[in-house]
Amino acid sequence: MAESFTKKENTKKKIKKLKDKQLRRDDRKDNNNKGKTLDDMIVYVDVNGHFTEVPPHLQNRDADLAKARKAQESAAHHNDDFTGIVTYMSEKGFGFITEDGTGENIFFHVGQLSVTVEKHNKVSYKKELTPRGYQAVEVKK
Repeated sequence: MAESFTKKENTKKKIKKLKDKQLRRDDRKDNNNKGKTLDDMIVYVDVNGHFTEVPPHLQNRDADLAKARKAQESAAHHNDDFTGIVTYMSEKGFGFITEDGTGENIFFHVGQLSVTVEKHNKVSYKKELTPRGYQAVEVKK
């Protein structure tokens, strides 16, 4: 017995759906941007302890060591005396000094004071690098 018109149309629709589905699947495979290859995920550490994408055998170690030495020398340079104005003083025993040269706020603790200071006092101090940033030590009027 011959197929009816609606049966033929339904078969055509099913075949078209399957072809469209296959095309979408192929398109997803071609344009897949999910995930990365192992090479894209590898990260290296340079001499300074910073993350980099450059493998160790291609890194310029001499230049990196020179940069590290410069950074250490500049950190040693930060032990010079600095001046600023006490802009905030807490009742809990800490405060902030606004540095004259840069306008940067430097944290200090009452334990670092050689004399008592109040808000708006002009002070001199030395900087010390801490994990949270610079801290004023040896604060004097």
